[in-house]
Amino acid sequence: MFTLAACSAVATLRAQVSPTPAQPAPNANVAPVDLSAWDRAPDQSPPADPGNTAAGGGLLLDIGDVLEIRVFDTPELSGKFRVDSHGNITLPVGGAVGVKGLSPEQVQTAIEERFRQKEILRSPHVEVFVVEYATQRVTVMGEVKMPGVYPMGGKRGVLDYVSAAGGPTPAASKTALLTHKNSPEQAIPVDLSGAGQTSQPRVEPGDRIAVTRSGIVYVVGDVGRPGGYLIENKNTLTVLRAVALAQGLNKTAKLEAKLIRNTATGRTETDVPLKKILANQAADPALQDEDILYVPVSGAKQWTDKGLTSALQMAVGVVIYGRY
Repeated sequence: MFTLAACSAVATLRAQVSPTPAQPAPNANVAPVDLSAWDRAPDQSPPADPGNTAAGGGLLLDIGDVLEIRVFDTPELSGKFRVDSHGNITLPVGGAVGVKGLSPEQVQTAIEERFRQKEILRSPHVEVFVVEYATQRVTVMGEVKMPGVYPMGGKRGVLDYVSAAGGPTPAASKTALLTHKNSPEQAIPVDLSGAGQTSQPRVEPGDRIAVTRSGIVYVVGDVGRPGGYLIENKNTLTVLRAVALAQGLNKTAKLEAKLIRNTATGRTETDVPLKKILANQAADPALQDEDILYVPVSGAKQWTDKGLTSALQMAVGVVIYGRY
């Protein structure tokens, strides 16, 4: 009886003792933070993408790039920072942060996390803007005043880079050709006048922008405004149109002009019967690039080689009239 009672007592005690409580489940609203990431050396930044381009098409940061960091309601923590040779930026408060190989959005998240980890700000709101991509450059060439290689500076279009290169020259056309680094055989035409164009193609690192040259026709001699006049790619400039652009013939002008044209065999001279063309008795010939239309003064000496030399001298240094 005693033994039976003892066994019953032990069973009762076991039933009254609760099992070891399970560990509480982590709060689903709190994201785990890897504190070891902040203990690594500052220069151990994530490796850069081989093409220096993020999955979404944006550029990744590299050494020499300049960032503008704005911290909401805390201007003393804001400013411009250049990525050093170790791939870091050094914040005024918070130390070095590795940014090489990151996108601006990732840098924003990293800085906000740094402020929270260091207990600098409880709820930081950071904005990151790329002022200059020092290692990502674009070549601007052709009919611009200062052709060269220019660093990428945020989201810029073809017009921005043409402007950075000093703008188009007087001989430039209204068209630029954008060639991407990854597809050099395909050039994208861009209208520099911006007429009827809602958006421009995106400029990427290593791209080449070439501003094409417009054809030029020189109208010299006894006209209202001697000079060079552009032939746009889609336009045809005839003798009468060129004379009209030159503000017409003077009263003393001879109604017989000379057309000087460069050919594969040398310069050629052609008589242009202005009187018949004006009376619609002769065809109005189209002009080509580098043509010189010379309108002599009425009663002048007969056309000679000396007259040809004079016409060529007139065409040198004349004003080029553009259409921008």
